[in-house]
Amino acid sequence: MSAPATTDGLDPAAYLDRIHLATQMRWDMLTPTLDTLRALHAGHLLAVPFENLSIHYGQPITLDDAALYEKIVHRRRGGFCYELNGLFAWLLLRLGFTVSRLSAGVADTDGGFSPAFDHMTLRIHALEGTDWLADVGFGDAFRQPLRLQPEVEQDGGDGHSYRLRFNTREGAWLLQQRDATDWVSQYRFTLQPHPISDFTERCQYQQTSPESHFTQRRICTLALPTGRVTLSDLKLITTLDGHRQERILQSEGEYRAVLAERFGITIGDV
Repeated sequence: MSAPATTDGLDPAAYLDRIHLATQMRWDMLTPTLDTLRALHAGHLLAVPFENLSIHYGQPITLDDAALYEKIVHRRRGGFCYELNGLFAWLLLRLGFTVSRLSAGVADTDGGFSPAFDHMTLRIHALEGTDWLADVGFGDAFRQPLRLQPEVEQDGGDGHSYRLRFNTREGAWLLQQRDATDWVSQYRFTLQPHPISDFTERCQYQQTSPESHFTQRRICTLALPTGRVTLSDLKLITTLDGHRQERILQSEGEYRAVLAERFGITIGDV
């Protein structure tokens, strides 16, 4: 089955160019297969940063397909989960995948979870006889979609192992990542599908509340083929092949220069 024609004026071909796949893929020739999903998922994470700069430079975030497309594709920006997974879901739907947007609560250090709709993740339906969890909006997380199957250790394609657990009593799934000694919870979610509008209230909270960690510091992070580069305010963190280096930038001018050089973001365009 070939991809359906676009009817909203947004161009899937430009999206593929944004994630550096345009020379490998013609959107109108793609079929909704697991191989296609894997290529799109990894390409997105290697090209589009997770960042919250709009919040710190007075730019309201609107969960509208056209606005997200303009920001991420045309202006070559990143975003946080509602934006990145929101627009990625749009692309997958245009390519013929069956996609559900899911509400998740993020694990905290006390063993609890943040409220529902604090994170958006994606369920991709019926590929090779099962469903898959996709997520290009959680920052440092799995690079390959995970099979939506409980109690199976899976390679995330990022040097880490992951598993999903299902709590029958709560009807909730739990995503965990293996560290050196144990399994660490990342977020909890249900399979109830939601329109993107259901995330609007929590998105507004995240960009305005002083209690939101997104309002407390600037963050910009991008996966690299063998690591990750992150700007946390003036701290530059680079991890390559397991070797981590940190450097404190000396000025706002240096911050903006690194942001442009390493992430392709110019503050004047924010």
